[in-house]
Amino acid sequence: MLIHGFLDNSKSDWVTDTCQLLVQVDDVNCIVVDWKKGGMITFTQSAHNVRVVGAEISYFLSVLEQDFKYCSSKVHLVGHSLGSHIAGEAGKRIPGIARITGLDPAEPYFQNTPAEVRLDPTDARFVDVIHTDASCLIPSVGLGMMQAAGHLDFYPNGGEYMPGCSKNVLSTVLDLDGIWEGTTNFVACNHNRAIKYFTESIKIPEGYLGFPCADYNTFQSGTCFNCSRQGCPAMGYFADSYKVLPGIVNEKFYLNTGGEKPYARWRYSVVLKLTGNRAVSGDIRVALYGTEGNSRQHQLVKALLKPRDVYSQVIDVEADPGEILKVKFIWENSFINPFLPKLGAESITITRGRDGKEFHFCGSGTVKKLTLQTLAPCASGI
Repeated sequence: MLIHGFLDNSKSDWVTDTCQLLVQVDDVNCIVVDWKKGGMITFTQSAHNVRVVGAEISYFLSVLEQDFKYCSSKVHLVGHSLGSHIAGEAGKRIPGIARITGLDPAEPYFQNTPAEVRLDPTDARFVDVIHTDASCLIPSVGLGMMQAAGHLDFYPNGGEYMPGCSKNVLSTVLDLDGIWEGTTNFVACNHNRAIKYFTESIKIPEGYLGFPCADYNTFQSGTCFNCSRQGCPAMGYFADSYKVLPGIVNEKFYLNTGGEKPYARWRYSVVLKLTGNRAVSGDIRVALYGTEGNSRQHQLVKALLKPRDVYSQVIDVEADPGEILKVKFIWENSFINPFLPKLGAESITITRGRDGKEFHFCGSGTVKKLTLQTLAPCASGI
């Protein structure tokens, strides 16, 4: 049995919702720590109160161990913003805590400070962190840390700006205390996304696989498509299923999410060989159809489309298609073309990100613009 301690200082009921999900999927006790009176005040004082709340939690855990023989090796603390550092403080005081999850740990007064001050990998046997609001505090009002703080650090969408969150209009005027005391979803949308991703990951962990990469731009280029030998960790609740090698900390993983629920995405590589009667400026889109569902059309390329050329792209689809049965191809020209060109997909190879499995499809002939072409599995399998 596992104790989940949720540390939050907002008026949100996310902790209750998350606890309700957890008891559906796991045999756990779920305890919520309400410290609003010490948290929803000036940010400076809230930051100081991290020490007090961390000490109180460590005392509570010591009572559980002394009176109920409930050892710290069964404890998982989850904290959002300042709550992440509170969990770290408790971990420093009670050695051997099984796990701490930091949901966008607060940046002001904590980033680039000594490890004793903030959440860091020594605070528990396993520390995982989700970064969602790591843009600069000034002028972007990024409330979260960019600095890696765990054994595994996840940077969805690059860790700074989340899909579905508009750019903050307060980016040129910063009143940290005012923002902290009256935080709204508008101001803290990016900051709160870590909460939403964690909660959703309880039900659909396979939609939150993180890929190891040096940085987000490299990840977006498709270079970091394959998982490591240990596989790819699932960001969120099931991150501890990933085996961290001894002595390794601050491993960085990247992934993309959607802009609204469900946020989960599944990553695929698409390689397409084009056929046709003439080159045309336009775009190509493909949709995946599988045993578990279908994806919408995803743009593969927008350029001068040349027959016999090969185009590749990594896409993040909004539903897990399962085993892919067919692919649909469609194209559209950017400008009116009096020659009425036709294009087609001669072949398409789909590679699944989570395990590298390949699916090969072959097409026949060409189609006019905005006409769907269906590709079936190649007869030879290649």
